[in-house]
Amino acid sequence: MNKVFRALSDPTRRQVLQLLRKGPLSAGELSDPFDVSKPTMSAHFAVLKEADLVHAEKDGKSVIYHLKLSVLEEALLGFIHSFDLGTETPKPNEETER
Repeated sequence: MNKVFRALSDPTRRQVLQLLRKGPLSAGELSDPFDVSKPTMSAHFAVLKEADLVHAEKDGKSVIYHLKLSVLEEALLGFIHSFDLGTETPKPNEETER
């Protein structure tokens, strides 16, 4: 779970994930909207892959990235359950009901 939240801590990586919600994209297509170097984008992709948030596949000379939404969902659910949020119905406070 730590790797997922580390990956999500950067706004560029969050934007990459948002772009991938629309469907698979090549590394070049993902890099185009950002004003950063290719090595910087490669480092972002590596963090996303290490967190298992994306899957990369070779297509000739291109690398195509796919979003792994299930991993993100599992991490968020695990985070919620670690605080016992959403798992119990809150008990009414007797003082506020009077």
